[in-house]
Amino acid sequence: MDVIAKRPEKVIYRDGDNAVKVFSAKFPKSDILNEALNQARVEETGLPIPALKEVSVVNGEWAITMEYVEGRTLAEIMEEDPDNIDKYMEQFVDLQILVQSKKCPLLNKLKDKMNRKISSLGGQLDATIRYELHTRLEGMPKHNKVCHGDFNPSNIIIDKDGNPHIIDWSHVTQGNGAADAARTYLLFALKDRALADKYLDLFCKKTDTARQYVQQWLPIVAASKLVKRIPGEEEFLKSWVDVVDYQ
Repeated sequence: MDVIAKRPEKVIYRDGDNAVKVFSAKFPKSDILNEALNQARVEETGLPIPALKEVSVVNGEWAITMEYVEGRTLAEIMEEDPDNIDKYMEQFVDLQILVQSKKCPLLNKLKDKMNRKISSLGGQLDATIRYELHTRLEGMPKHNKVCHGDFNPSNIIIDKDGNPHIIDWSHVTQGNGAADAARTYLLFALKDRALADKYLDLFCKKTDTARQYVQQWLPIVAASKLVKRIPGEEEFLKSWVDVVDYQ
């Protein structure tokens, strides 16, 4: 099998027409099974995603096998063809809107997941900030849209016929689409603030959403993302957690 990608505690291989995601032995079995179940549930909505084929054990390590999609990520295409960035961003936002048009009642609720994450940040955020974040989260409108949880151009593969395929559904929940847009904004802003603003302007225009409404989610989403403790991100994310008023 050929290695496609390496991530902390997981390696993705190509095996013919299959992509095999193999998890390290210390990765929680419950998380692996939940990821496979989530992908199966999202697949049933009809969204363009790789088909789940098998959950198995490979050399003592759990693995998820799915359809392999030949192509290039939208992130690679955007980087190589910056003159057409507006066209690619349109495609990207349209896909996110398509995802959020679906309902999947058995998925975990986004609000519950964020509340758990905020509660776990005792070593990073003091009790007053955590209280304010919980309060703000509880005050946000409750929706039940499918939210990818890591929607960015590197998780979209464009095949040779130009068709998109959305991958990596390990963080999917059901909830408020503006929260998912806020997460996408932060993922862009980590690398390019101007591109992040271009994304948010387009998302708000296409969904007729007030920019301020998405911005209300930014401190909550930034805090929930702090849980991962990714090197180089903590200071950036804390700066968004501290922001109260936006221009």
